[in-house]
Amino acid sequence: KIRGQSEALYILTRCNNTRFEFIFTNLVSASPRLFTSVMSVYRAYETSKLYRDLKLRGALIQSKQLKLLPQEQVYDKISGVWNLSSDQGNLGTFFITNVRLVWHANMNDSFNVSIPYLQMKSIRIRDSKFGLALVLESSQQSGGYVLGFRIDPAEKLYEALKEIQSLHRVYSASPIFGVDYELSEKAYFADGNKQSDRPAVYNEQLGLAVEKLMDGYTLASLWEVVPN
Repeated sequence: KIRGQSEALYILTRCNNTRFEFIFTNLVSASPRLFTSVMSVYRAYETSKLYRDLKLRGALIQSKQLKLLPQEQVYDKISGVWNLSSDQGNLGTFFITNVRLVWHANMNDSFNVSIPYLQMKSIRIRDSKFGLALVLESSQQSGGYVLGFRIDPAEKLYEALKEIQSLHRVYSASPIFGVDYELSEKAYFADGNKQSDRPAVYNEQLGLAVEKLMDGYTLASLWEVVPN
């Protein structure tokens, strides 16, 4: 209504059972960048979920081999791994990569689990009714799963633990999110009253790099369109 007849980007969201609606318009009429930029970021987010989310019973295995994600490399493949989620256990295979840990049942490839290092809360060896087991606990965000695996002999079990912990540390220091990006020149607001551009600084509140504020201004004051 404020801008008359204009194309707008509608974003409908939901948080804690409350729905929100956001409407954005572009100052440059007939420019598709507002829509194309948002859609490209959304597609990148949707297609990179396996880098971030724990996945059960997914289409992960093809011809007994792991379907690799972009930038993913298999560091080890361990056979004879028992998943202890049921009373009798299920025999399967580990794929240890630079992004995640994947297990699948040998008799049924669709019975599998993919656990990104991003969602691993703890990895340790504990006693179980099946003997020593590799116990992996996922974050609360991913469901707080506690998964147990048995590998014989014990030496092989400890080697697997050491390798997973090492790759987890490497990933934590330099995460791989599956999204390529490139740096571009900074864009500044066209303010006719300023003499020169101020340097860009990181703003923790926004999580973005923004132009350094002028003395006497705060981030909250910039949202006040009409002065008090």
